[in-house]
Amino acid sequence: MEDQQSDDSGLTGDETGKVAGATESSGELGTAEQGDGGTETVEKSSAHAGGRKARRGWLRGKHANAAATTESGDEPETAAPADGDEPEATAATDKAADDAEETDKADDEAGAEEAEEAPTKEAKVRRRWLAGKWAGIAVGTAAALFIGSAAFAGATLQPYLTDRATAATKLKVAQTAANAITALWTYTPDNMDKLADRAASYLSGDFEAQYRKFVDAIVAPNKQAKITNRTQVTGAAVESLDDSNAVVIVYTNTTSTSPLTKEIPALKYLSYRLFMKRMDGRWLVTRMTTVTSLDLTPHT
Repeated sequence: MEDQQSDDSGLTGDETGKVAGATESSGELGTAEQGDGGTETVEKSSAHAGGRKARRGWLRGKHANAAATTESGDEPETAAPADGDEPEATAATDKAADDAEETDKADDEAGAEEAEEAPTKEAKVRRRWLAGKWAGIAVGTAAALFIGSAAFAGATLQPYLTDRATAATKLKVAQTAANAITALWTYTPDNMDKLADRAASYLSGDFEAQYRKFVDAIVAPNKQAKITNRTQVTGAAVESLDDSNAVVIVYTNTTSTSPLTKEIPALKYLSYRLFMKRMDGRWLVTRMTTVTSLDLTPHT
């Protein structure tokens, strides 16, 4: 009876350890399955923990079984170990338990590292997303500023370019008018015959015909009196400029000499208003009127 009770006690201890380990493992696994809001990392950690507790429960049951067998003094179907073998068995059991503990610690550390890596990866992904977002905002802002500055520069530059073009046109018109007056009223007895032809390059329309008629009338008497006429332009200003039409005021000093007056110069201050028109890219005089005529010849 005592042997039967001892055997039953040993089996009960072993089964108790196994049942306890299985119960703890089932409890941990059940807890892990019920965590609907847990992440994949938490599930892995719970699975590892359940396995570890199952191993610890099995070792405890085995140790309890060995202890019960030793206390009862009964031996199982096989021969009982000698007294000197009990410490060795106990040491082996403790070593196995220590190894299991170390394995559990390593598993705990691995689970902790996995749990730490998960939020770290999420943080990296978020930082990358934010960096891309801010980069896009920066590029968009730079593009908007560039377009705005280009539009502002264009709006500011357009009037400037228009003013420069207008100034260049006025300068060209004034220079053409000054050259026309010089050609019309500068001559000598030797080139008097070709005066109308030289001036024709600055004249247009009816005014050219009128000037040629005037020159033809004075050629003979001026050649006979050997009159030399020199006109010097002292200034010119554009009075108005409208597309292809312009009005220019030209200021001159004119000197006339002749052997009949003993080469004493006749001085005149004259100003003219020239009406000009652009034709085929050239500015031509279409009409001319005298604005001022002052005789500055000294009289003795």
